[in-house]
Amino acid sequence: MSSLLKVDNEIKTKVDAFRERITSEAEDLVANFFPKKLLELDHFLKDPIINISELKEIHSEINLTVPDPILLSNLHDGLEGQNAKKRKLEDGGDDKVTGTKVFVMPGGMMKSNGNLVDLIEKVKPEIRTLIEKCNTVKMWVQLLIPRIEDGNNFGVSIQEETVAELRTVEGEAASYLDQISRYYITRAKLVSKVAKYPHVEDYRRTVTEIDEKEYISLKIIVSELRNQYVTLHDMILKNIEKIKRPRSSNADALY
Repeated sequence: MSSLLKVDNEIKTKVDAFRERITSEAEDLVANFFPKKLLELDHFLKDPIINISELKEIHSEINLTVPDPILLSNLHDGLEGQNAKKRKLEDGGDDKVTGTKVFVMPGGMMKSNGNLVDLIEKVKPEIRTLIEKCNTVKMWVQLLIPRIEDGNNFGVSIQEETVAELRTVEGEAASYLDQISRYYITRAKLVSKVAKYPHVEDYRRTVTEIDEKEYISLKIIVSELRNQYVTLHDMILKNIEKIKRPRSSNADALY
């Protein structure tokens, strides 16, 4: 190999040290961290904060009052307004409901649902941890893949399958973060609709519905995180021999 590609000895030493560190860290993750984390998440799933039976308890009050109706000064003004609207429709204009102009919230800033924010702040670190740990274990397995050769690649296929599973778990965990972001964006748009159309009850009900949906989704996310730790731990332990030694020696192949 040295005759085909010259590698600086100092750099090679540092790369070998990196490989050893990744190997040590990944093996500890699989042997110790994964089972501890799955038990921790299983205990979290029994926490009262994530087992609320009455979803009304997570509702957040929307402190936006319905404004008083605007009274017309006289009947003549009302007729003129109706005639103007009629002329606009006859001219092909759009009949758009403009709603209430919102310059400032009566109670200051419209806050998020505090119950869900607290729960999200507990779940997000768990998602990040899974992504980071999966990345480390994936790198470890990839570094164990031997050079490409003809035949005797059954163990290599197991390594590749393990890497694919780790990559899938990473992607699913990242999608959970996207889901949380979409919840905040969707809720913000709905609250803006409530502020603009305070007299429409359906917008207010939709806010509570999306809060309930997010609460249920967060519980499912925690359950999925636990299940992914279980699956990865089980899969790697069952195939650890082939993952660490994908190819048998020639001596072993003779018998």
